[in-house]
Amino acid sequence: MCLGIPGKIVELYEQGGLKMAKVDFGGVLREACMEAAPEAQVGEYAIIHAGFALNILSEEDALETLRLLDEIGQLASELDPESAMLTSSDKE
Repeated sequence: MCLGIPGKIVELYEQGGLKMAKVDFGGVLREACMEAAPEAQVGEYAIIHAGFALNILSEEDALETLRLLDEIGQLASELDPESAMLTSSDKE
């Protein structure tokens, strides 16, 4: 299973002849290749998978997707509290 995550584009630039971006994932900045979404603009949201933008989506859709992903995480911790504790300790 592959999962693309919405991120907000905060900077666009060229590197090695490729359109690149810094993308904000809830305060974590990552670099992504934007070649598959050349129309992307700063402030827009893009679905990012493995460091590559797959497409641009509206802020409304991005925020809804992030909300649903958060709910899935909460549901997983309710169904398996031991697993959630392991995940929490892994973050520290």
